[in-house]
Amino acid sequence: MTDQDDTGTRGPTPRRDFLRSVGLGTVGGALLAGCSLGNGDAAATTTTSVADTQASDSTGTSASDQADVGLPELTWEMASSWSPALSTLWASNEYFAGRVAALTGGRFTLNPREAGDISGPLDVLNAVRDGLAPAGTTASYYYLDASPVAAFGTAMPFGLTTRQQYSWLYAAGGLELLQDFYAETFNVIQFPVASTGAQMGGWFNREINVAGDLRGLKMRIPGLGGQVMTELGVEVENLAAGDLASALDSGDIDAAEFIGPEDDKNLGLQERARFYYYPGFWEPSASLEIQIDLDRWNELPATYQEAIRSAAAETMLWTMALYDARNGQALNDLVAAGTELRVFPDEVMEAARAASGLLLDGIASGDEDFARVLEHWRSFRRQVTPWFNLAEASLLR
Repeated sequence: MTDQDDTGTRGPTPRRDFLRSVGLGTVGGALLAGCSLGNGDAAATTTTSVADTQASDSTGTSASDQADVGLPELTWEMASSWSPALSTLWASNEYFAGRVAALTGGRFTLNPREAGDISGPLDVLNAVRDGLAPAGTTASYYYLDASPVAAFGTAMPFGLTTRQQYSWLYAAGGLELLQDFYAETFNVIQFPVASTGAQMGGWFNREINVAGDLRGLKMRIPGLGGQVMTELGVEVENLAAGDLASALDSGDIDAAEFIGPEDDKNLGLQERARFYYYPGFWEPSASLEIQIDLDRWNELPATYQEAIRSAAAETMLWTMALYDARNGQALNDLVAAGTELRVFPDEVMEAARAASGLLLDGIASGDEDFARVLEHWRSFRRQVTPWFNLAEASLLR
C-alpha cells in the first residue's frame, strides 16, 4: 500500500466549507458500526453485517465489497503521545487503527507510532499541523501555549464527568465548537478517541493536610489544573509520562499525577512516592483526541471519513470500559504493596475550587474564543448537574 499523494495548495479551509464537508454524523451510527469488542485485539477485529451477507451477488461479492470498488489503498503514519508501556492508552491506538481497517475492508491503514518516533510526546499537534504526520493521538491540553481553548478537548478543573463530557461533545454542540476552532486555528480536525474516566490526584512524597502544605511543592501536572495549582503555590512542571519516574527519583519534582491506578502502576510511580491522593479535581474525566491534518482529511473519500468518525466514537467507549475493568484490581495491588490512600482535605478542595473559578474568568476576560466556548460549556454543566445529582450521585452516597 502507498500513501496518498499530497496535491493542491495547503491552507486553511473556509469555515463554511469545512462545516459542510465535515458534519458530525450520528453517535448511534458510530456505535452500531463497531459491534465486536472482543478481547481488545484490534488487528483481528472485523465486522460483517447481516445485510452485507444477504446482499452478496452470484459471484459471492458482498455489498460492502462492491461499495469499495475504486476506493484507494492508503497507509497513514499516526503520531502519538503514548508508548506501549502505557498499555491501556496504547491499546486504544491499536483498537482505533484496527477498527478503521475493518470498516474500510483493509484499504485504509493507520500505523500507530509511539511517542518520539515522529514527534515528542508533547508535540503531536505541532507535527500534524506542520505536515510531519497526517494524524496523531494526544491530549489537547498539552497545547495551552497555542490556545487555552485546547483545554476543553481533554479536561477542565471541577468540570464534567465522563458521561457528561461525552454528552457535551456529541449531543450538545461542544465538538462542533471545537472543530470549528481547530480548523481555523490549526488547520486540523479532531475527534475524541479515548477517555480515561475520573483521574486520581497523584503521588506525593509528603502528606497534604492544609492548603499551605502545597506551597513550594514541585509537581508534574499539565493543563488548566496545573495553572490552578500554580495559584495555590505549587511549582508546576509539564513532563511526559516516561519522564515521571526519573524526575521523582532525582528530586526534580516532589509529586506527580498522571491518570490512575493501572497506568500509574505501570510507570512505577508507587515506588517513588508513598501517598496517593484523590480526587483529581482537575480531571473528573479526560477525553483524548485523534487530530488530523484538515487538508488530508478533505482528500479522503467519504467512506474513509465515516470510518474514522465511527471508529473514534467506538474507541472512546471501549477505552473507558477497559480502564474501568483494570483500575479496580490495580488499586487493590497498589494498596496491598504499601501505597497509602489519602483524600484531599476539604480546605484544599475549597481553595482549589475558588482558584479555578477565578482562573477561568481571568482567561475568558482576555480571550474571546475561550470566553465563547466557556459560556457554552458552563451553560451545559449547569443544566446537567442537577439531574446527575438526583439520579446517580444520590446512589453513591
